[in-house]
Amino acid sequence: MKIIFIVDDNDTNLMAAKTALEGLYKTYALPSAGRMFKLAEKITPDLILLDIDMPEMDGFEAIQVLKSDDKLKAVPVIFLTAKDDQAMEKRGLELGALDFIMKPFSASSLIERIEKNLYPEKNIL
Repeated sequence: MKIIFIVDDNDTNLMAAKTALEGLYKTYALPSAGRMFKLAEKITPDLILLDIDMPEMDGFEAIQVLKSDDKLKAVPVIFLTAKDDQAMEKRGLELGALDFIMKPFSASSLIERIEKNLYPEKNIL
C-alpha cells in the first residue's frame, strides 16, 4: 500500500484528507513540516499533501528542503491551499509541486488528483 503524508496545521483538514484516503493508502496526518521531516527520517512517503500556509515553516520553505534532500527529492508533492492565487500556484510549481488542490476539497477530487500523480501511466489516452 502506498504511503501518503498529509501535512496541515488544521486538524479538520487533516482528518478530512485522512478519512477520504482511508483504505486506499497508508496515511500519516502531520500537523507541521517539522513533524513531516522527523517521520521522513524513518519512512519515505510515496506522495506528500502539503499545506502552504503553516506557522514555523510554510509549504514553500518545506518543499525547498524536500527537493534538496537526496532521499526525498523525488517524492511527489501536491499543495493544499485555501487561497486561489495564481502567483502562489506559479511559485509552487516552480519549486517542484506537481499539483494544487483547493480547500475545502471533495473526497473524490482528492483521490482523483492523487491517483493522477501517483499513477501517471494510467492517464495516457
